Amino acid sequence: MNRQAILHRATDNHAYVCADKEVCLMIQTEKDDIHTIQLLFGDPYDWTNGKWNFNQIDMEKKGSSSIFDYWEIKIKPPYRRMRYGFKLSGESESVIFGEGGFSEQPPRDNSFYFAFPFLHSSDRFHAPDWVKDTVWYQIFPERFANGNKENDPVGTLDWGSAEPEIDNFFGGDLDGVIQNISYLKKLGITGIYFTPIFTAYSNHKYDTIDYLEIDPQFGDANTLKKLVKTCHENGIKVMLDAVFNHAGYYFPPFQDVLENGEESKYKDWFHIRSFPIQTEPLPNYDTFAFTPFMPKFNTQNEEVRNYLLKVARYWVEEFDIDGWRLDVANEVDHHFWRDFRREVKAIKPDLYILGEIWHDSMPWLRGDQFDAVMNYPLTRNVLDLFAKGTINPKQFVENMTSVLFMYPSTINENAFNLVGSHDTPRVLNECSGNKEKVRQIFTFLLTFIGTPCIYYGDEIGMDGGYDPGCRKCMEWNETDQDLHLFKHIQSLIKLRNQEPLLANEGNLRFLPVQDESCFAFLKENDEKTILVAFNISDKEATLSLPTQYNNRACVDLWNNEVLSNDDILLDGNGFTIIELK
Repeated sequence: MNRQAILHRATDNHAYVCADKEVCLMIQTEKDDIHTIQLLFGDPYDWTNGKWNFNQIDMEKKGSSSIFDYWEIKIKPPYRRMRYGFKLSGESESVIFGEGGFSEQPPRDNSFYFAFPFLHSSDRFHAPDWVKDTVWYQIFPERFANGNKENDPVGTLDWGSAEPEIDNFFGGDLDGVIQNISYLKKLGITGIYFTPIFTAYSNHKYDTIDYLEIDPQFGDANTLKKLVKTCHENGIKVMLDAVFNHAGYYFPPFQDVLENGEESKYKDWFHIRSFPIQTEPLPNYDTFAFTPFMPKFNTQNEEVRNYLLKVARYWVEEFDIDGWRLDVANEVDHHFWRDFRREVKAIKPDLYILGEIWHDSMPWLRGDQFDAVMNYPLTRNVLDLFAKGTINPKQFVENMTSVLFMYPSTINENAFNLVGSHDTPRVLNECSGNKEKVRQIFTFLLTFIGTPCIYYGDEIGMDGGYDPGCRKCMEWNETDQDLHLFKHIQSLIKLRNQEPLLANEGNLRFLPVQDESCFAFLKENDEKTILVAFNISDKEATLSLPTQYNNRACVDLWNNEVLSNDDILLDGNGFTIIELK
């Protein structure tokens, strides 16, 4: 038994409140090392004749990565508190594992065991209820639709008349979005995530000049109010992008520092290492990356904190937005984000707070900062499997299992799942133009747990490489749209809405991978089981159902066919969505 691989922390994703009066416990062991695990648990105050009383119950192995097994159990402590440990049995030995280490026999002194001091329902991680049922659509406002030519900036090009560049403009605005809400409604969208709309110099608007004004090329306050009202009337939530890590070069306080140097009253708003300020060859002040045009805020400064929190409150109070997406969120201090959450949730408790973090984000997901983060680990694995072929189905399942067990299940159902954005090549480019692979990717995205997001135009097969190539003008001419792909995604969204198991209900588990071609996962509750399977090869393949599902009626939910055998035939680059009766 490899004791060094055994890991449990009595907090975070290893021990947490998962439902009313229910605790979820997880323990990690070396892959295939441990045969069974029993949970030993009891009330810390339940003693008889000087010995602690405990019960014992089997745990379930819920998944495996390339090197670890993950065991899990959900339990309701009778008095909402407990001490607990684990009995691990391997090939030739059994040991008891607790906070005190390892023991050959169960210690009767419960100070050896892990503690769950008390189950408070308020400690349960709880994102807004509406999020897990939302399908998002990301809009880059300058490139979605030009609805009002009167606000076009000087030099605006005709729509789609040139390739996107870092400094060209095509006149996209908020009126263009309002005029196309029916299109989004038809697709099935229930949430829009906008990249920044505040006054800025660039076409992407991540270099803010005025945080309290809408960029004139997008409209004005009345335009945004009309947009939010129109969206809400059509069952669509609105999330704006907050760039609180850095300002733009032309942000007035930074311009004051450029002009007045050490005498500027704003000099402590930024991280300036020396004076006079220089931008070349590298800036002598902290920035986003090494971009001199994006000076980093000093959020330790009280004036900065108050200013940014005022901004955060303003757009919720005045425009009734439903969410904030937080740009470069991992480079802003935790204390600021805790204040941010308190401020905006006091105004609108069901506001969604989404952080842009590309790595393990547990420190931001303890209920005091964000509701979710952008799920780039999922993005990477989906593209590596379907688009690039750099991993096989077995590696994909192992990787995704590891991703799932990074966080509590209550967090996974709110994860912002995406396969493309304004920061990445178009999914069609990632797939080298193979639309069968694109359809598979969206099938996975829209049947997996989390809250999925579609980057504008991906649903009609738009292409484009890295920024700025991924920021082309939306194609509105139907003859140049892939309507088959649109219909595919539209049907998936409809099916996701009809079958809660294809969204965030029930329990998910991957099936053991049988060969190099196929993989599948199950979503189950007490009433039904749905299987989603994929064949990543370009040749037909057969997937055998687990024996416990033999002789059960199968209905293909994608085409409403009744299947009559225990083996599922999958077309090359195909998929199936099956309800097991």
